[in-house]
Amino acid sequence: MPVSLRFHRFDLRLKHTFTIAHDSRDVQPTLIVELQDGPLSGFGEATSNKYYGITLDRMTADLESIRGLIEAGTWTTAEELWQLAHDHLKDNPFAQCALDEAAHDLVAKQAGKPLYRYWNLDPSCNPLTNYTIGIDTVDTMVRKMQELPWPVYKIKLGTPDDLAIVRELRKHTDAVFRVDANCAWTADTAISNAWALKELGVEFIEQPLKADDWDGMKRVMEQSVLPVIADESCIVESDVERCAGYFHGINIKLTKCGGLTPARRMIEKARQLGLNVMVGCMNETSVGISAIGQLLPLLDYVDMDGTLLITNDPATGVTFDFGRVIYARENGTGASLKK
Repeated sequence: MPVSLRFHRFDLRLKHTFTIAHDSRDVQPTLIVELQDGPLSGFGEATSNKYYGITLDRMTADLESIRGLIEAGTWTTAEELWQLAHDHLKDNPFAQCALDEAAHDLVAKQAGKPLYRYWNLDPSCNPLTNYTIGIDTVDTMVRKMQELPWPVYKIKLGTPDDLAIVRELRKHTDAVFRVDANCAWTADTAISNAWALKELGVEFIEQPLKADDWDGMKRVMEQSVLPVIADESCIVESDVERCAGYFHGINIKLTKCGGLTPARRMIEKARQLGLNVMVGCMNETSVGISAIGQLLPLLDYVDMDGTLLITNDPATGVTFDFGRVIYARENGTGASLKK
């Protein structure tokens, strides 16, 4: 399948300063990869990430180094291209993700089907996406929530006043809450907070402890009255089995694991182990968010609000209706760049 490889760089402006326990930003650089085959183009995306040392220059250079392999046309499926590229991109899963999403998009477009249909998935029971409220002053967090009434909010925590924040937010909505501590708590704090958070209508706690605190997570898993979901503790495929017995579920990030191809394997493994499955986003455009949307029929929870958090989306794709994801009419992932 001879194709041509193209790159598109964008600086995404966030509606609000986005703050979590270990980072704060107003602009999110992102790279969109295009695989063009005649009139058809497949698009994939990965954002830069300071925490993981990923820059747009690094992603572009790594993909440029295998341009010949990509454009040679020796692959017929996205999975084949993922395997061919993996030896070269194993240290840069973000670049591999963008390439893999683009390949899946292109292959499904060539088949004349939306990607989820190409995979024979039924979207009739898709989960709702949450909307994320980043750490800020309590008044600002309330205002962010009121700007977009939503059925499910994910609240970023990791402050000395976490319970007070959730109590104040609860006064302003009956929506379901999820909380993400981003590794900021101790085991004792997580176990104690879970009691109060359950009373405040919280559905689960995401990554309460540092990623390598397995002894602490074992205790939290056994004593927490709320389910706990792994994020930073579950990056790649080999992490899934490790999380069983320490978490009730996992949150998969396509950029961190290397794309849709390994994500589907991680979902299958999680199901075998009795784990719940969530997929999260990284403030992507409609390109990356639309790729996540193809996995919805396989998920229990999803966090794909990236396009709702930016002001200058350069692409089109899935849209939202009060948490419900509406697929685009186009085939593939439904994503395309605006003219």
